[in-house]
Amino acid sequence: MSRICQITGKQVITGNKVSHSNRKTRRTFAPNLQDRKYFIPEENRTVTLRVSAAGMRTISKLGIREALKQAAAKGFYKS
Repeated sequence: MSRICQITGKQVITGNKVSHSNRKTRRTFAPNLQDRKYFIPEENRTVTLRVSAAGMRTISKLGIREALKQAAAKGFYKS
């Protein structure tokens, strides 16, 4: 499973690890992803999403239906 949030679209980015002696080596920064189940009362079904912590806050603010609608419009979620 890919490391991409299905609500916000956050994904792995790369950067440099910098040591005390200032040597640089490549590293990755992974988003804080969690597998969560959400119940959609309008459709009487449960969806399992791989969401970041920021995605969970978005769902809390907007509600699951609106968050899924916006994510689908941006291409992050396919039902």
